[in-house]
Amino acid sequence: MKAFIYTALFALAVPLSALAQNSSSQGQAPVEVEADRLDLDQRAGTAVYTGDVNIRQGEMQLRGERVEIERNEAGELSRATSTGERAYLRHQAEGQEGPTEGWARRIIYHVAERRVELIDQAELTQQEDTFTGGRLEYFIDREVIQARSDVEGSEPQRIRMTLQPEQ
Repeated sequence: MKAFIYTALFALAVPLSALAQNSSSQGQAPVEVEADRLDLDQRAGTAVYTGDVNIRQGEMQLRGERVEIERNEAGELSRATSTGERAYLRHQAEGQEGPTEGWARRIIYHVAERRVELIDQAELTQQEDTFTGGRLEYFIDREVIQARSDVEGSEPQRIRMTLQPEQ
């Protein structure tokens, strides 16, 4: 049983530290997980946390009603998906003035691509700039945001953007 718990914690540590942009202090910070339930499937390579899930490592945070961590065929962590009425992601990059925060009904972090998808009632805030729409994609390393109004199975959700003037 202990091996399962360590595997579940390891499954969280890699995607969170990868999103932390290799910050030495964040990558070495402990991973803290709160949830009502954990279902771990070693063969399928998944760990599913349910019930008011809150995962933290340093300045990185992922919240939702359900968070699923997946591994690829090579055993490497490939994706973290958070779902809920207002799933939440917070990321504070080293040297960045303020955090990047995102909310949506579904948030998918693609580990290898270092890309975050916010789907359905998506909102992303960087410092004082805000982006909303049906679907937002944030490319972490390139600092690129792409917005779309269409969401599969839902009415289009207009894209809105508020950019604050530079001081």
